[in-house]
Amino acid sequence: MDEKALQGLREQIDAIDRQLRGLLNERAACALKVADIKSASGRVASTPFYRPEREAQIIERLRTENEGPLSDDSVERLFREIISCCLSLEQPINIAYLGPSGTYTEAATIRQFGHFATTSPVSSIEEVFREVESGDAHYGVVPVENSTEGMVNHTLDCFMATSLSICAEVELPIHHALLAGIGTAQDEIDCVYSHEQSLAQCRRWLDTHLPHVERRPVASNAEAAKLAGELERSAAIAGEVAGDSYGLVVLHRNIEDLADNTTRFLVIGDQNVGPSGHDKTSILVSTRDEPGALYKVLEPFHRSGISLSRIETRPARSSNWSYVFFIDFDGHQSSVEIATVLDEVRSVALDVRSLGSYPQAVGR
Repeated sequence: MDEKALQGLREQIDAIDRQLRGLLNERAACALKVADIKSASGRVASTPFYRPEREAQIIERLRTENEGPLSDDSVERLFREIISCCLSLEQPINIAYLGPSGTYTEAATIRQFGHFATTSPVSSIEEVFREVESGDAHYGVVPVENSTEGMVNHTLDCFMATSLSICAEVELPIHHALLAGIGTAQDEIDCVYSHEQSLAQCRRWLDTHLPHVERRPVASNAEAAKLAGELERSAAIAGEVAGDSYGLVVLHRNIEDLADNTTRFLVIGDQNVGPSGHDKTSILVSTRDEPGALYKVLEPFHRSGISLSRIETRPARSSNWSYVFFIDFDGHQSSVEIATVLDEVRSVALDVRSLGSYPQAVGR
């Protein structure tokens, strides 16, 4: 071993660390100056300190300009924590998310806001909306779509009864593990607990490896992990983070049927988000009960070449046999092209409500 060469490299690392510390403090000082300028406006309560579009632009630029050897994802994770730390100096923010602790929604919350934000788990999607509506939380994070199992209808239904907007989206790769208490072998398992969507996402694996074991759905994967830690001859399907939280061991990793299994989460808040350059808009559309109603809504998008990424239908609460369409499309509602199309849609629909324009998930 070349001790002299190692010592030289260690000294170089120490020097770089000192430079990094200085630059990070410079960045933090700039963040404090930003907070001072916003506070001086006299409208602190209405001035958003968290700017999803600005953060998305920073992350996109860093990923594009990254030359390695750090991966783009590693660079993103590092800088999200730096941004999180600086934002906490400007304005500490509280995020409500669908709990309990150890769920994928918590992982998505930390991925978006970093570890310097205060996070609060709540028991239902409806409660996340209530926490933000009441002002007890600045923002909320809820699941909305899984690439395997489709939309989360509870989230869609909550948007029909709120004035909150979508401020950002997070896409999280989902990797399930089979977890059990210490000393529990796979052939001893009589029951597997998990959220119903996770059970569905691992159906083929369970059919092959645990064909005769009872599958019992529960409210969350974290609850499943808790039960697996308390009950003999039981196991859970959950993320490894949940296993760590409840003292479980991993019997098998990555048991999801589809390797690209991904869940999309939405950040909700009382905030209009400016354009980032790579945006998505979500709207709610109520139509008349007549032939061709949906075609009339969609035709202006097709004619203008605007890409639709999602159309979902939910029963309207106002009357039987009428429906509301949730539509996601590329672009920001502030652009002239999008504004023109939305005016056309309003002319043929009963009602059109914007749920917000927000940055598309970065780097997915």
